[in-house]
Amino acid sequence: MTQLTHFDDHGASRMVDVSVKPETVRTARATAVIHMAAETLLAVENQTLAKGNVWEVARLAGIQAAKLTPQIIPLCHVVPLSGVQVNFQPLGPESVRVEATVRCVGRTGVEMEALTAAGVAALTVYDMCKSLDRRMTIRELRLEEKEGGKSGHFVHDANG
Repeated sequence: MTQLTHFDDHGASRMVDVSVKPETVRTARATAVIHMAAETLLAVENQTLAKGNVWEVARLAGIQAAKLTPQIIPLCHVVPLSGVQVNFQPLGPESVRVEATVRCVGRTGVEMEALTAAGVAALTVYDMCKSLDRRMTIRELRLEEKEGGKSGHFVHDANG
């Protein structure tokens, strides 16, 4: 196991110094799955909720969350994001996959920004739909893929 980089030799928290790392193109993709009643998903798809277009509000929330990640997670670097995409894919009559992809040219990765975007987009769907369905669940928030930097390319292997 590698040494934890967010602590110094005395156990004090620190922000990792990335100034010596080269700038490279960095990409990360994260997903979350929202489970809800079929009637709830139908209302979202038909845009019959009084709060408006759930997908577009959740998409904007995810984009904003990626941009604000260093303000939420204490030791994250401020990263100049090049792009953020948040998409929604129905997985059946009762669930939707949220997918967030974040890109930058920088000295550190954007995994936390992608995870934060996917999570906050899913939470926003919950917030907008909770009056219809308080039993919704958000599961499987995970990093699917990341590219760039010293550690190279990572793809989540569902089998292990």
